[in-house]
Amino acid sequence: MKQAEIKELSTADLQAKLNEMKKSYTDLQMAHAVTPLENPIQLRSVRRTVARIATELTKREIQ
Repeated sequence: MKQAEIKELSTADLQAKLNEMKKSYTDLQMAHAVTPLENPIQLRSVRRTVARIATELTKREIQ
């Protein structure tokens, strides 16, 4: 998810997306611990998306 896409979402949508992405990241981690993922770059991608969403939420709280 690109930063431009994140900025277009409402705060409530961002909260929902953040929870969804965190769950997705946890599931990927568990799957990777059991058997290596076919594409381990997914972990990095999801982790960075979580960080982008969290950063945007924090930015909105400050303003």
